[in-house]
Amino acid sequence: MFIYGIFVTILFYLLLPFYYIIRVLNGKMLYGWREKLGFFDCPDLGNKIIMYHGVSVGEVIALGNLIKKTKEAFPDYKIVVTTGTKTGQETAHKKYGDIADFITYFPFDIPTCVNRFLNRISPSVVLIAETEIWPVFAYCCKKRNIPLYTINGRISDSTYNLYKFLKLFFRQILKNYSGILTQSQEDMDKLVAIGAPEKITKVMKNLKFDVKKSEELTKHGNYRIIIAGSTHKGEDEIVLEAFSALKKEFPDIKLIIAPRHLQRVPQIVELIKKTGLSFSKRSMNADFNSNEIIILDTIGELGKTYSLCDFAFIGGSFNKTGGHNPLEAVVYSKPVISGPSIHNFRDIYGILSNSKAGKVVKSPKELQNYMKLLLSDNEFYKQACLDCKTVFDSQQGALNAVIDTLKQVL
Repeated sequence: MFIYGIFVTILFYLLLPFYYIIRVLNGKMLYGWREKLGFFDCPDLGNKIIMYHGVSVGEVIALGNLIKKTKEAFPDYKIVVTTGTKTGQETAHKKYGDIADFITYFPFDIPTCVNRFLNRISPSVVLIAETEIWPVFAYCCKKRNIPLYTINGRISDSTYNLYKFLKLFFRQILKNYSGILTQSQEDMDKLVAIGAPEKITKVMKNLKFDVKKSEELTKHGNYRIIIAGSTHKGEDEIVLEAFSALKKEFPDIKLIIAPRHLQRVPQIVELIKKTGLSFSKRSMNADFNSNEIIILDTIGELGKTYSLCDFAFIGGSFNKTGGHNPLEAVVYSKPVISGPSIHNFRDIYGILSNSKAGKVVKSPKELQNYMKLLLSDNEFYKQACLDCKTVFDSQQGALNAVIDTLKQVL
Protein backbone atom coordinates (compact mmCIF):
# COMPACT_ATOMS: atom_id res chain seq x y z
CA MET A 1 0.00 0.00 0.00
CA PHE A 2 2.98 2.33 0.61
CA ILE A 3 4.13 1.95 -3.01
CA TYR A 4 0.54 2.30 -4.25
CA GLY A 5 0.14 5.52 -2.21
CA ILE A 6 3.27 7.05 -3.74
CA PHE A 7 2.18 6.03 -7.24
CA VAL A 8 -1.35 7.50 -7.02
CA THR A 9 0.00 10.69 -5.41
CA ILE A 10 2.45 11.32 -8.26
CA LEU A 11 -0.18 10.43 -10.86
CA PHE A 12 -2.76 12.66 -9.21
CA TYR A 13 -0.62 15.79 -9.13
CA LEU A 14 0.61 15.18 -12.68
CA LEU A 15 -2.91 14.89 -14.06
CA LEU A 16 -4.65 17.53 -11.92
CA PRO A 17 -3.65 20.55 -14.10
CA PHE A 18 -4.86 18.81 -17.26
CA TYR A 19 -8.10 17.78 -15.57
CA TYR A 20 -8.64 21.35 -14.39
CA ILE A 21 -8.08 22.77 -17.89
CA ILE A 22 -10.48 20.25 -19.43
CA ARG A 23 -13.17 21.10 -16.88
CA VAL A 24 -12.79 24.84 -17.50
CA LEU A 25 -12.94 24.37 -21.27
CA ASN A 26 -16.15 22.40 -20.81
CA GLY A 27 -17.61 25.23 -18.76
CA LYS A 28 -17.27 23.36 -15.48
CA MET A 29 -15.22 23.87 -12.35
CA LEU A 30 -13.57 21.63 -9.78
CA TYR A 31 -16.30 22.01 -7.18
CA GLY A 32 -15.09 21.27 -3.68
CA TRP A 33 -11.49 20.76 -4.74
CA ARG A 34 -10.10 22.53 -1.65
CA GLU A 35 -12.18 20.35 0.65
CA LYS A 36 -11.22 17.23 -1.30
CA LEU A 37 -7.57 18.16 -0.81
CA GLY A 38 -8.24 18.24 2.94
CA PHE A 39 -8.30 22.02 3.40
CA PHE A 40 -11.53 23.02 5.11
CA ASP A 41 -12.73 24.72 8.27
CA CYS A 42 -14.37 22.31 10.64
CA PRO A 43 -16.27 22.99 13.90
CA ASP A 44 -15.21 21.25 17.09
CA LEU A 45 -17.04 17.94 16.78
CA GLY A 46 -15.48 16.20 19.74
CA ASN A 47 -14.44 12.55 19.65
CA LYS A 48 -17.82 10.84 19.16
CA ILE A 49 -18.54 11.06 15.44
CA ILE A 50 -20.55 8.88 13.04
CA MET A 51 -19.63 9.55 9.42
CA TYR A 52 -21.83 8.72 6.43
CA HIS A 53 -20.69 9.00 2.82
CA GLY A 54 -22.90 9.04 -0.27
CA VAL A 55 -21.13 9.91 -3.48
CA SER A 56 -24.03 11.60 -5.30
CA VAL A 57 -27.76 12.35 -5.25
CA GLY A 58 -29.13 8.81 -5.24
CA GLU A 59 -26.88 7.61 -2.44
CA VAL A 60 -27.42 10.76 -0.37
CA ILE A 61 -31.20 10.42 -0.63
CA ALA A 62 -30.99 6.74 0.35
CA LEU A 63 -29.29 7.70 3.61
CA GLY A 64 -32.16 9.95 4.70
CA ASN A 65 -34.13 7.78 7.11
CA LEU A 66 -30.94 6.15 8.38
CA ILE A 67 -29.36 9.48 9.31
CA LYS A 68 -32.53 10.53 11.16
CA LYS A 69 -32.73 7.19 12.95
CA THR A 70 -29.03 7.38 13.86
CA LYS A 71 -29.55 10.79 15.43
CA GLU A 72 -32.35 9.35 17.55
CA ALA A 73 -30.49 6.17 18.53
CA PHE A 74 -27.15 7.88 19.27
CA PRO A 75 -27.95 11.39 20.55
CA ASP A 76 -24.47 11.80 22.08
CA TYR A 77 -22.77 11.40 18.70
CA LYS A 78 -22.17 14.02 16.04
CA ILE A 79 -23.19 13.21 12.46
CA VAL A 80 -20.85 14.03 9.56
CA VAL A 81 -22.07 13.59 5.98
CA THR A 82 -19.71 13.63 3.00
CA THR A 83 -20.39 13.48 -0.74
CA GLY A 84 -18.28 13.30 -3.87
CA THR A 85 -20.23 15.58 -6.22
CA LYS A 86 -21.63 19.11 -6.29
CA THR A 87 -25.20 17.86 -6.70
CA GLY A 88 -24.61 15.48 -3.81
CA GLN A 89 -23.50 18.40 -1.63
CA GLU A 90 -26.53 20.46 -2.59
CA THR A 91 -28.85 17.56 -1.79
CA ALA A 92 -27.12 16.84 1.53
CA HIS A 93 -27.36 20.48 2.67
CA LYS A 94 -30.99 20.67 1.59
CA LYS A 95 -32.09 17.45 3.27
CA TYR A 96 -29.77 17.16 6.26
CA GLY A 97 -28.67 20.71 6.99
CA ASP A 98 -30.67 20.72 10.22
CA ILE A 99 -29.74 17.13 11.20
CA ALA A 100 -26.08 16.65 10.34
CA ASP A 101 -23.48 18.47 12.43
CA PHE A 102 -21.11 18.90 9.50
CA ILE A 103 -21.35 18.35 5.72
CA THR A 104 -18.33 18.38 3.42
CA TYR A 105 -16.67 16.61 0.49
CA PHE A 106 -15.01 13.22 0.68
CA PRO A 107 -11.21 13.54 0.25
CA PHE A 108 -9.25 12.62 -2.84
CA ASP A 109 -7.93 9.09 -2.31
CA ILE A 110 -4.27 9.94 -1.88
CA PRO A 111 -2.42 9.73 1.46
CA THR A 112 -1.91 13.45 2.11
CA CYS A 113 -5.56 14.33 1.43
CA VAL A 114 -6.99 11.41 3.38
CA ASN A 115 -4.75 12.05 6.39
CA ARG A 116 -5.58 15.78 6.43
CA PHE A 117 -9.25 14.84 6.37
CA LEU A 118 -8.94 12.29 9.18
CA ASN A 119 -6.82 14.70 11.25
CA ARG A 120 -9.64 17.26 11.12
CA ILE A 121 -12.49 14.77 11.44
CA SER A 122 -11.62 11.73 13.50
CA PRO A 123 -14.71 9.55 13.09
CA SER A 124 -15.65 6.81 15.53
CA VAL A 125 -17.04 4.83 12.61
CA VAL A 126 -17.38 5.38 8.84
CA LEU A 127 -20.26 4.03 6.76
CA ILE A 128 -20.03 4.32 2.97
CA ALA A 129 -23.21 3.85 0.93
CA GLU A 130 -23.24 1.45 -2.01
CA THR A 131 -19.86 0.16 -3.19
CA GLU A 132 -17.41 3.04 -3.16
CA ILE A 133 -14.04 1.36 -2.71
CA TRP A 134 -11.19 3.76 -1.88
CA PRO A 135 -7.93 1.87 -1.24
CA VAL A 136 -6.01 4.60 0.59
CA PHE A 137 -8.97 5.69 2.71
CA ALA A 138 -9.64 2.07 3.73
CA TYR A 139 -5.98 1.54 4.65
CA CYS A 140 -5.81 4.76 6.68
CA CYS A 141 -8.99 3.87 8.58
CA LYS A 142 -7.55 0.45 9.42
CA LYS A 143 -4.26 2.01 10.54
CA ARG A 144 -6.13 4.44 12.83
CA ASN A 145 -8.46 1.69 14.16
CA ILE A 146 -11.52 3.39 12.68
CA PRO A 147 -14.25 0.82 11.87
CA LEU A 148 -15.14 1.08 8.18
CA TYR A 149 -18.33 -0.33 6.68
CA THR A 150 -19.91 -0.57 3.26
CA ILE A 151 -23.69 -0.34 3.64
CA ASN A 152 -26.39 -0.88 1.02
CA GLY A 153 -23.62 -2.48 -1.02
CA ARG A 154 -24.23 -3.54 -4.59
CA ILE A 155 -22.14 -4.34 -7.62
CA SER A 156 -23.19 -4.28 -11.28
CA ASP A 157 -22.27 -7.05 -13.69
CA SER A 158 -19.81 -4.84 -15.60
CA THR A 159 -18.09 -3.67 -12.41
CA TYR A 160 -18.01 -7.23 -11.10
CA ASN A 161 -16.23 -8.52 -14.19
CA LEU A 162 -13.57 -5.81 -13.89
CA TYR A 163 -13.09 -6.26 -10.14
CA LYS A 164 -12.92 -10.04 -10.49
CA PHE A 165 -10.03 -9.63 -12.91
CA LEU A 166 -8.28 -7.58 -10.18
CA LYS A 167 -9.29 -9.92 -7.37
CA LEU A 168 -5.86 -10.08 -5.73
CA PHE A 169 -5.75 -6.27 -5.50
CA PHE A 170 -9.27 -5.91 -4.09
CA ARG A 171 -8.75 -8.70 -1.59
CA GLN A 172 -5.99 -6.63 0.02
CA ILE A 173 -8.26 -3.58 0.16
CA LEU A 174 -11.41 -5.28 1.44
CA LYS A 175 -9.63 -6.91 4.34
CA ASN A 176 -9.35 -3.40 5.84
CA TYR A 177 -13.15 -3.26 6.27
CA SER A 178 -14.97 -4.09 9.48
CA GLY A 179 -18.13 -5.07 7.64
CA ILE A 180 -19.69 -5.21 4.17
CA LEU A 181 -23.50 -5.14 4.16
CA THR A 182 -25.15 -5.79 0.79
CA GLN A 183 -28.53 -5.22 -0.81
CA SER A 184 -28.98 -8.83 -1.93
CA GLN A 185 -27.56 -12.34 -1.79
CA GLU A 186 -26.36 -11.88 -5.37
CA ASP A 187 -24.43 -8.74 -4.41
CA MET A 188 -22.95 -10.54 -1.42
CA ASP A 189 -21.82 -13.48 -3.55
CA LYS A 190 -20.21 -11.14 -6.08
CA LEU A 191 -18.29 -9.22 -3.43
CA VAL A 192 -17.08 -12.41 -1.78
CA ALA A 193 -15.96 -13.61 -5.21
CA ILE A 194 -13.78 -10.51 -5.68
CA GLY A 195 -12.13 -10.94 -2.30
CA ALA A 196 -14.42 -9.63 0.44
CA PRO A 197 -13.91 -11.67 3.65
CA GLU A 198 -16.91 -13.98 3.91
CA LYS A 199 -17.17 -13.67 7.69
CA ILE A 200 -17.81 -9.90 7.54
CA THR A 201 -20.00 -9.83 4.39
CA LYS A 202 -23.74 -10.03 5.04
CA VAL A 203 -27.07 -9.20 3.38
CA MET A 204 -28.86 -6.17 4.86
CA LYS A 205 -31.40 -5.56 2.01
CA ASN A 206 -31.99 -2.13 0.44
CA LEU A 207 -32.08 1.10 2.48
CA LYS A 208 -34.07 2.89 -0.19
CA PHE A 209 -37.10 0.71 0.59
CA ASP A 210 -37.36 2.11 4.11
CA VAL A 211 -40.13 4.45 3.00
CA LYS A 212 -43.09 5.14 5.26
CA LYS A 213 -46.65 5.77 4.11
CA SER A 214 -48.15 9.18 4.59
CA GLU A 215 -51.81 9.28 5.49
CA GLU A 216 -53.99 7.38 3.03
CA LEU A 217 -56.69 9.33 1.19
CA THR A 218 -60.08 7.96 0.18
CA LYS A 219 -61.25 8.06 -3.41
CA HIS A 220 -64.84 9.22 -3.94
CA GLY A 221 -66.35 8.13 -7.22
CA ASN A 222 -66.39 5.24 -9.67
CA TYR A 223 -63.35 6.21 -11.74
CA ARG A 224 -59.68 5.31 -12.11
CA ILE A 225 -56.92 7.81 -11.41
CA ILE A 226 -53.54 8.14 -13.10
CA ILE A 227 -50.95 10.33 -11.40
CA ALA A 228 -48.09 11.98 -13.26
CA GLY A 229 -45.81 12.80 -10.35
CA SER A 230 -42.87 15.24 -10.26
CA THR A 231 -43.10 16.07 -13.97
CA HIS A 232 -40.54 18.28 -15.67
CA LYS A 233 -40.67 20.47 -18.76
CA GLY A 234 -41.52 18.39 -21.82
CA GLU A 235 -43.11 15.55 -19.86
CA ASP A 236 -46.54 17.12 -19.36
CA GLU A 237 -47.03 17.10 -23.15
CA ILE A 238 -46.16 13.38 -23.25
CA VAL A 239 -48.56 12.54 -20.43
CA LEU A 240 -51.40 14.66 -21.79
CA GLU A 241 -51.09 13.14 -25.26
CA ALA A 242 -51.24 9.62 -23.83
CA PHE A 243 -54.11 10.49 -21.47
CA SER A 244 -56.16 12.18 -24.21
CA ALA A 245 -55.80 9.14 -26.46
CA LEU A 246 -56.65 6.67 -23.69
CA LYS A 247 -59.60 8.75 -22.51
CA LYS A 248 -61.44 7.91 -25.74
CA GLU A 249 -61.19 4.20 -24.98
CA PHE A 250 -61.44 4.39 -21.19
CA PRO A 251 -63.84 7.25 -20.34
CA ASP A 252 -63.68 6.50 -16.60
CA ILE A 253 -60.04 7.58 -16.19
CA LYS A 254 -58.94 10.81 -14.51
CA LEU A 255 -55.51 12.47 -14.33
CA ILE A 256 -53.58 14.28 -11.61
CA ILE A 257 -50.53 16.21 -12.79
CA ALA A 258 -48.04 17.15 -10.07
CA PRO A 259 -45.26 19.32 -11.52
CA ARG A 260 -41.88 19.16 -9.80
CA HIS A 261 -41.62 22.96 -9.90
CA LEU A 262 -44.79 24.93 -9.21
CA GLN A 263 -43.68 27.91 -11.30
CA ARG A 264 -44.52 25.77 -14.33
CA VAL A 265 -48.24 25.60 -13.45
CA PRO A 266 -49.27 28.40 -15.89
CA GLN A 267 -47.58 26.56 -18.78
CA ILE A 268 -49.33 23.33 -17.80
CA VAL A 269 -52.67 25.15 -17.74
CA GLU A 270 -52.10 26.26 -21.33
CA LEU A 271 -51.17 22.73 -22.39
CA ILE A 272 -54.33 21.28 -20.85
CA LYS A 273 -56.52 23.91 -22.50
CA LYS A 274 -55.31 22.65 -25.88
CA THR A 275 -56.67 19.19 -25.10
CA GLY A 276 -60.19 20.49 -24.52
CA LEU A 277 -60.47 18.47 -21.32
CA SER A 278 -61.93 20.00 -18.15
CA PHE A 279 -59.49 20.80 -15.35
CA SER A 280 -58.92 22.70 -12.15
CA LYS A 281 -56.30 23.12 -9.43
CA ARG A 282 -55.90 21.48 -6.07
CA SER A 283 -55.39 24.94 -4.51
CA MET A 284 -58.95 25.75 -5.64
CA ASN A 285 -60.34 22.62 -3.89
CA ALA A 286 -60.87 20.89 -7.22
CA ASP A 287 -62.57 17.49 -7.39
CA PHE A 288 -63.30 15.01 -10.15
CA ASN A 289 -67.06 15.52 -10.18
CA SER A 290 -66.67 18.20 -12.83
CA ASN A 291 -63.03 17.82 -13.89
CA GLU A 292 -61.06 15.29 -15.92
CA ILE A 293 -57.69 16.66 -14.80
CA ILE A 294 -56.51 18.16 -11.52
CA ILE A 295 -53.23 20.04 -11.23
CA LEU A 296 -51.60 19.38 -7.86
CA ASP A 297 -50.27 22.90 -7.31
CA THR A 298 -49.69 22.57 -3.56
CA ILE A 299 -46.57 21.69 -1.59
CA GLY A 300 -46.10 18.50 0.39
CA GLU A 301 -49.19 16.59 -0.77
CA LEU A 302 -47.86 14.36 -3.54
CA GLY A 303 -46.79 11.53 -1.22
CA LYS A 304 -50.25 10.92 0.23
CA THR A 305 -51.93 11.63 -3.11
CA TYR A 306 -50.28 8.53 -4.57
CA SER A 307 -52.62 6.53 -2.32
CA LEU A 308 -55.53 7.67 -4.54
CA CYS A 309 -54.14 6.54 -7.87
CA ASP A 310 -54.46 3.24 -9.72
CA PHE A 311 -50.96 3.64 -11.13
CA ALA A 312 -48.40 6.40 -11.54
CA PHE A 313 -45.99 7.83 -14.07
CA ILE A 314 -42.86 9.07 -12.26
CA GLY A 315 -41.43 12.21 -13.85
CA GLY A 316 -37.89 13.41 -14.39
CA SER A 317 -37.43 10.32 -16.54
CA PHE A 318 -37.98 11.64 -20.07
CA ASN A 319 -35.16 14.18 -19.69
CA LYS A 320 -31.72 14.08 -18.07
CA THR A 321 -32.91 14.52 -14.48
CA GLY A 322 -32.48 10.84 -13.65
CA GLY A 323 -35.97 10.21 -12.33
CA HIS A 324 -37.59 10.57 -8.92
CA ASN A 325 -38.34 8.06 -6.20
CA PRO A 326 -40.90 5.48 -7.44
CA LEU A 327 -41.26 4.00 -3.96
CA GLU A 328 -43.48 6.90 -2.89
CA ALA A 329 -46.17 5.23 -5.02
CA VAL A 330 -45.10 1.59 -4.66
CA VAL A 331 -45.45 1.81 -0.86
CA TYR A 332 -49.21 2.09 -1.49
CA SER A 333 -49.08 -0.97 -3.82
CA LYS A 334 -49.45 1.24 -6.89
CA PRO A 335 -47.57 0.14 -10.05
CA VAL A 336 -45.19 2.72 -11.51
CA ILE A 337 -43.96 3.64 -14.98
CA SER A 338 -40.90 5.72 -15.83
CA GLY A 339 -39.13 6.93 -18.91
CA PRO A 340 -35.58 5.81 -19.75
CA SER A 341 -33.67 8.34 -17.59
CA ILE A 342 -33.62 6.68 -14.15
CA HIS A 343 -29.95 6.77 -13.15
CA ASN A 344 -30.70 8.23 -9.69
CA PHE A 345 -32.84 5.17 -8.88
CA ARG A 346 -31.43 2.52 -11.19
CA ASP A 347 -31.04 -0.09 -8.44
CA ILE A 348 -34.65 0.36 -7.33
CA TYR A 349 -35.96 -0.04 -10.87
CA GLY A 350 -33.73 -3.07 -11.25
CA ILE A 351 -35.69 -4.68 -8.41
CA LEU A 352 -39.13 -3.41 -9.46
CA SER A 353 -38.65 -4.37 -13.11
CA ASN A 354 -38.04 -8.00 -12.18
CA SER A 355 -41.78 -8.11 -11.46
CA LYS A 356 -44.81 -6.20 -12.70
CA ALA A 357 -44.39 -3.59 -9.94
CA GLY A 358 -42.44 -1.18 -12.15
CA LYS A 359 -41.83 -0.62 -15.84
CA VAL A 360 -39.20 1.49 -17.59
CA VAL A 361 -40.37 2.54 -21.05
CA LYS A 362 -38.17 3.85 -23.83
CA SER A 363 -40.56 6.18 -25.63
CA PRO A 364 -43.82 8.15 -25.25
CA LYS A 365 -45.60 5.59 -27.44
CA GLU A 366 -44.42 2.74 -25.21
CA LEU A 367 -45.67 4.71 -22.21
CA GLN A 368 -49.14 4.97 -23.74
CA ASN A 369 -49.16 1.27 -24.64
CA TYR A 370 -48.19 0.22 -21.12
CA MET A 371 -50.81 2.49 -19.60
CA LYS A 372 -53.35 0.82 -21.88
CA LEU A 373 -52.22 -2.61 -20.69
CA LEU A 374 -52.75 -1.65 -17.04
CA LEU A 375 -56.18 -0.24 -17.86
CA SER A 376 -57.41 -3.07 -20.10
CA ASP A 377 -56.00 -6.24 -18.52
CA ASN A 378 -57.52 -6.59 -15.08
CA GLU A 379 -55.57 -9.73 -14.13
CA PHE A 380 -52.29 -8.10 -15.18
CA TYR A 381 -53.12 -5.00 -13.13
CA LYS A 382 -54.04 -7.01 -10.02
CA GLN A 383 -50.76 -8.92 -10.25
CA ALA A 384 -48.82 -5.66 -10.64
CA CYS A 385 -50.39 -4.36 -7.42
CA LEU A 386 -49.61 -7.61 -5.60
CA ASP A 387 -46.02 -7.49 -6.88
CA CYS A 388 -45.64 -4.00 -5.39
CA LYS A 389 -46.45 -5.30 -1.93
CA THR A 390 -44.38 -8.46 -2.35
CA VAL A 391 -41.29 -6.57 -3.51
CA PHE A 392 -41.66 -3.90 -0.86
CA ASP A 393 -42.12 -6.38 1.97
CA SER A 394 -39.12 -8.41 0.81
CA GLN A 395 -36.80 -5.41 1.18
CA GLN A 396 -37.77 -4.30 4.68
CA GLY A 397 -35.27 -4.34 7.55
CA ALA A 398 -32.24 -2.62 6.05
CA LEU A 399 -32.35 0.41 8.36
CA ASN A 400 -32.51 -1.68 11.52
CA ALA A 401 -29.66 -3.86 10.26
CA VAL A 402 -27.36 -0.82 10.14
CA ILE A 403 -28.51 0.54 13.50
CA ASP A 404 -27.91 -2.87 15.09
CA THR A 405 -24.41 -2.92 13.57
CA LEU A 406 -23.67 0.52 15.02
CA LYS A 407 -24.85 -0.60 18.44
CA GLN A 408 -22.29 -3.40 18.35
CA VAL A 409 -19.46 -1.00 17.42
CA LEU A 410 -20.14 2.13 19.46
